[in-house]
Amino acid sequence: MLTALRPGMLCLADRQFFEHALWQAAATTGADLLWRVKHNLRLPRATVLADGSYLTTIYPSEKDRRHDTGGIRVRVIEYRLEGVAEAEPLYRLVTTILDPAAAPANALAALCHERWEIEGASDELKTHLRGVRVVLRSKTPELVRQEFWGLLLAHFAVRGLLHEAALRAEEDPDRLSFLHAVRVVRRKLPRFAALPPSGQARPAWLRHCRNGLDEILEERAVSSRGRQVPRGVKRKMSNYPLRPRTPQPTSRINFTAAIRILK
Repeated sequence: MLTALRPGMLCLADRQFFEHALWQAAATTGADLLWRVKHNLRLPRATVLADGSYLTTIYPSEKDRRHDTGGIRVRVIEYRLEGVAEAEPLYRLVTTILDPAAAPANALAALCHERWEIEGASDELKTHLRGVRVVLRSKTPELVRQEFWGLLLAHFAVRGLLHEAALRAEEDPDRLSFLHAVRVVRRKLPRFAALPPSGQARPAWLRHCRNGLDEILEERAVSSRGRQVPRGVKRKMSNYPLRPRTPQPTSRINFTAAIRILK
C-alpha cells in the first residue's frame, strides 16, 4: 500500500518499495533493463568492474537492506558529459546486464542518450502511418486493442523494410525517410495484390521487392541523432522557460566522445 502525503507525493520508504517492485516486474519479462536513476540514490560499491562500472544490490526497504533480504543484484554506471553545455554534473544508470564484456559502460551510456527516439517512433505511428485525421474505428476495448496491434505490426513492417534497404546501401537507417517509405509501400501494394498465388509469380514478386527497396533509398532525411535543443514548454505550466515562437537554435553532440566514466 502506497501512503500519499499529499497529491502526487509518496513517502521515501513507499517510493523505494514501488521502484524495487517495478524493476523486478520489468526484469521478470526477460528484457534487459537500462534505467537512469537519481544521483543521490544509495548504491554502495560492492564489486568494481574493469570498465569502471560496479555491482551493487538494491532492496525494497531499509529493513531489507539491514537484514540482507529481497535484494536484487544490479550493475551501476556513473559518468559525466565533458564539453557539453548545460550537462548535469553526474549521470547514473542501472542495468540488469552484469557482464561488462556483453555491454561496456561507454556503449550503455551512449545508448541512454538515444532513448528519446521512441518519441520519433510515436510520431511515425500516430501521424505518418495512421494519419492525423484518422481515428480508431473500433467501438469495443477488445477491437481497439486489435486495431492498435495491427498498426504496430504495420509500423514494424515498414521499419523492417527501411532496415533492409539501409543494409543494401550500407547506410544508417536514421538517414532514410519513414514517410517516403510509407508512400512507396502504398504505391506497391496494388501490384503485389495483382500477383497470382503460385510459384510462377515468385520472380515478379522478388523484382517488385527489389524495386521497392531501391525507391526507399531514393530519399534521405537528416538524422536527428545527437541533436540538442534548449528545453522549453509551449505553455507556462512548469519550471522550464517558455518556448519562444521563433525557431530554437540546435546543436549536434557526439555523446559517445563526451562520455567520461567515473571509476
